[in-house]
Amino acid sequence: MISGFKDFIMRGNIVDLAIAVVTGAAFAALVTAFSNAFINPLIKLVTGGGAVGGKFTVNGVDFDYGLFITALITFLLTMAVIYFVVVVPYNKFRERLAKPVEAAPAGPSNEEKLLMEIRDALRAR
Repeated sequence: MISGFKDFIMRGNIVDLAIAVVTGAAFAALVTAFSNAFINPLIKLVTGGGAVGGKFTVNGVDFDYGLFITALITFLLTMAVIYFVVVVPYNKFRERLAKPVEAAPAGPSNEEKLLMEIRDALRAR
């Protein structure tokens, strides 16, 4: 039972998944820090600056749309980097490892068909 569990844990896809989760969490923290340090202040500056930038108030309730825009940009940056840094190279790597697909044999050429007809005609005599 322990041996089966060890085999399950040591499978390549489980280890790859664990690495991906840890890397994704670290990368998400990095992108969030970038967004909070640069994107959010930039949004506040563009939308009025200061404490009121990036939000509006209705009946004393603040709606901080700047945080939403920052989160959206963070998400898009994260997905773009994952796609271009992980997915594209991984797909190219898999293409290289894939066995070449053998082309289906082509049907007989016109010349071969003609020769088969002649052969069949000769046999029929």
